[in-house]
Amino acid sequence: MPAVTAENPLTLPRVSAPTDTVARPVLTVTTAPSGFEGEGFPVRRAFAGINYRHLDPFIMMDQMGEVEYAPGEPKGTPWHPHRGFETVTYIIDGIFDHQDSNGGGGTITNGDTQWMTAGSGLLHIEAPPEHLVTSGGLFHGLQLWVNLPAKDKMMAPRYQDIRGGSVQLLSTPDGGALLRVIAGELDGHQGPGITHTPITMIHATLAPGAELTLPWREDFNGLAYVLAGRGSVGTERRPVHMGQTAVFGAGSSLTVRADEKQDSHTPDLEVVLLGGQPIREPMAHYGPFVMNTKEELMQAFEDFQKGRLGTVPAVHGMTAGGPQG
Repeated sequence: MPAVTAENPLTLPRVSAPTDTVARPVLTVTTAPSGFEGEGFPVRRAFAGINYRHLDPFIMMDQMGEVEYAPGEPKGTPWHPHRGFETVTYIIDGIFDHQDSNGGGGTITNGDTQWMTAGSGLLHIEAPPEHLVTSGGLFHGLQLWVNLPAKDKMMAPRYQDIRGGSVQLLSTPDGGALLRVIAGELDGHQGPGITHTPITMIHATLAPGAELTLPWREDFNGLAYVLAGRGSVGTERRPVHMGQTAVFGAGSSLTVRADEKQDSHTPDLEVVLLGGQPIREPMAHYGPFVMNTKEELMQAFEDFQKGRLGTVPAVHGMTAGGPQG
């Protein structure tokens, strides 16, 4: 699981061990169901079964892969619309091409993130490049949906390409954990992602037996999703393993610990830590649209059907398809 690594975490800036903080309790641990998305790539639905009041401002998150494709097998999504939220696509292994009806997009690979603010709406496609389809190979990533407040839902679409080299790398005082700050702020260190809804997104790698306690904004929620490995969450050491999400309660710090013994194919505990400022507005979500009311949803579908969200450009290697979630 390469993403972005550091040969010696002890050379990185350290996150201060928090003092005089209130440890966030673990409210629940859920296991993500598996399924298929787009043209058939495997996903785990990280937030399935979690009450939205614990997720706000996050809507959903899919772990895409980890899968080793044979030649000819790599898959993506067909062209589909979005309106009313932001998508965050983080590629850990592999390559993905993005393109939209506004001419935006690009290629992201190991450790890169693409942040798409759908806003008032667009059509886009995500697919592996043709050379990867031909050769096959490893693919692993995440896609996170972040809600937009009502005042920003109809803003102009925008892209941010966050290259792996721009991610803020940090370590813990003992060097036992490597932290990649993709968006938001942690202990005075700022990640490159710029969000309309204030969030923090961190990919942490914990060596066997390492413990990580981070200061966490009290006005944010707190979630931990296990990409790989085994460990525990909270000061009560609630067990977690690959494909599980822990929901933290109120407090000003959160704790994750890696088990001393990991699975043979996973040397470390890999976890994504998420926090965001709840929007606390009504949400109407159906398929590729996230609005505030049913009427706005109906308008979004009408606008899509009448071509107001854009048209599919004629580009070699990418074919039109129906709407996807």
